[in-house]
This record gives sequence, C-alpha cells and structure tokens, in this order.
Amino acid sequence: MSASPRTLTVLGSTGSIGVSTLDVVARYPERYRIHALTGATQLDRLFEQAQAFRPRFVVVLDEASAEQLATRLKAAGSQTEVLCGEAALEQVAAAPEVCTVMAAIVGAAGMKPTLAAARAGKRVLLANKETLVLAGRLFMDEVKASGAELLPIDSEHNAIFQVLPRAHREHPYAQGLRESGVKRILLTASGGPFRTRALDTFAAITPAEAVKHPNWSMGRKISVDSASMMNKGLEVIEARWLFNAQPDEISVVVHPQSIVHSMVEYADGSVLAQMGSPDMRTPIAYGMAYPERIDPGVKPLDLFSVGRLDFEAPDLARFPCLRLAFEALAAGGAATAVLNAANEVAVAAFLDGRLSFPGIAALSEAVLEQVSGLPAGDLESLLQADGAAREAARAWLARGERAC
Repeated sequence: MSASPRTLTVLGSTGSIGVSTLDVVARYPERYRIHALTGATQLDRLFEQAQAFRPRFVVVLDEASAEQLATRLKAAGSQTEVLCGEAALEQVAAAPEVCTVMAAIVGAAGMKPTLAAARAGKRVLLANKETLVLAGRLFMDEVKASGAELLPIDSEHNAIFQVLPRAHREHPYAQGLRESGVKRILLTASGGPFRTRALDTFAAITPAEAVKHPNWSMGRKISVDSASMMNKGLEVIEARWLFNAQPDEISVVVHPQSIVHSMVEYADGSVLAQMGSPDMRTPIAYGMAYPERIDPGVKPLDLFSVGRLDFEAPDLARFPCLRLAFEALAAGGAATAVLNAANEVAVAAFLDGRLSFPGIAALSEAVLEQVSGLPAGDLESLLQADGAAREAARAWLARGERAC
C-alpha cells in the first residue's frame, strides 16, 4: 500500500460510475483522498458527496448552480470551494496534487477534461466512452507522449485488460496484438432487455422499458445504448484504440448472464475470460488499486446459482446500431465522431418521447451517410464534425422523419 493516500478527482461524481467510485473510496479512507468532485444537475447529491468526502473543490457547469451550491456548503460550515465551467473541469483534472482521475462524465462533454488528465500524465480511469470514440488516435497519442497510465473501467474493456499479456496491456502500441500472441478480442454483450422481444413490436418500445437493463444498474443514456447495442458498438471502437486492435481482431458475443465480462483468444487456441458478479465496483477498484487488488464490497460470484452460461452471435437485423459502429470504424476519418454525436441526439429525442426506438438507428444511419468524409487530424476538426452531425440530426428530427 502507498505510504500516503492517492488523491483523486472524480469527473461525473453524481452518475452511477461516480457513485460507485465513492463507495469504494469510502471503504478505504487510508488509501484514497478526494481532491475534486464534479456534477451537472444533481446538486443535492453533489452537496451530500461534498459533505461526506470534503474535497478541496466541487465543479458544476454554470454560475447559478455554483452560487446555489456554494451558499449551501458555506451554511453547512464546509471549506470546499465551488468552481464552474469547462475550464474548471480541466483544472481539477490536471491539478499537480492529483494522482488519479476517474473520467465518468457521460457524453462528449467529458472529452476535454479527460484529455487534460492524460496530458498531465495522470492515472486515467476511463469510463467515458466518447473520448476514444471521438478522438481515439489523438487521445492515445497524448497518453503515450505524457506517460499517463490508462486503465479502462467499462466492465468489458477492464476484463480484456486483465487477461491480456501484461506487456501488451501496459504498452499496447509497442507491438500489435498478433505479435503479442493474441488472435482476437471477444467482447461480450448481454443483449439488453430486447434480445428476445418480437421485432414487430420495437416501434412500441417506451423509454421506461429501454432503461430497465436485466443485469446492470446504469444511467438512462447508457441503458438505452445498451438496449440498442450502440453501447457495444462504441465499445468496439474503444477496443480498437485501447488495445491497438484491428477491426477484424474484435468480435462481439452475446452472453445474456453478464458473468463472463469478455475474453481474449490466444494464438495457441487458449481463451482466457474474466468472470464476476455484474457490479461496476469490481473494475473500478481494479483500476484504483492496480496492480494490487482490493475488496470492493461486491457479492461473490456463485457459479452454482448461475447454473449455466449461454453465448450467441449478435443479430444485426435486431441491433443495426452495432453494424453502424463497425461501418463507421471501417470508414475512418471523423465517422465515429459523427456516429456518436448522431446517437446522442437520437437517444435524447427517444427519452423525450420525440423519436421511436427504431428511429435511433434510422437517424444515426442517415446522419452517418450525410455527414461523411470529414477529416480527423486534430481536435478542432473532430469537434467540427461532432457539431455538424448534431446539426444534421436535429434537422432530421425537425423534418419529422421516422424509422419504417
């Protein structure tokens, strides 16, 4: 164990990953100390977290929220300083006294502070998909240049990290997967709540149904992405950059029980899998303590009660979003950024009742076709592509288009 506590900034502390991170921190007060917490709209929860963990800073998005939260904290006798805005997020991510950054802000808003943490050479616990989906090559270049430690927190990527050869997982760009003796990565997917639902009823799917994941407790946006399997498609894109894997070295396997979190097939035919109860505290604790292992308070896996493990190929007619992700990855340039932006707009519209569930894929595919061939040479170009895709998606919605 370290002689002094590791200092953490938690980007997105009020979301499901942030809450689970703080649960692990609370179990090991001698190991971890919170430097900063950040949130957007859940001010009551952020206030409670600030009272419990006494960070130096709390960051919110706007001045009105900052003033409201600062007033409450001052009245409670707290010494925590409240900051606001994008620059403040980058400040607390890159602060010299911070050792580890949990990057758990959902959506493209998390990209800049995550990049700031990487540039500052931090241990980055990556739970924000969009950083790699939007700017995978640029982000990995920053990690390599600064010497930052990158540990994936998504259960699937964390599983792959655990069972890859140590040399490759810590230095994936020193050589390719095949040179490391790896044949392919097998990303598992639960199939979500609609794996066996009749296709002719998909247009009637409600937001309440889509956010009820059968195995995992997650936020609303990622739950919808899981239901459409866009989440898995984005994970394919992430895996390409995290592990220096070519698209044909990544396969998706539907595994309804969510016990096998992912697998790696080696050149000799061996397949190594990481298994465990479906609880995000396991990969979070792994990333926080690496290379040590600590008890995160997770219920032990009881294989006798599980009884069976099922595997099947993904149905791309049922889950066209997974197909779109592979197509965007093959297209190159800014295509993955375009797909991600279109999906964010589509999911928000679905949750607001303005778009059908099949419309998520329809909108995303239309925007991917319309906003094509854009460059991805620098962050500005990628952000421009993101903006163009969002504009095209909003225009598609304004025309009242729907899936067939």
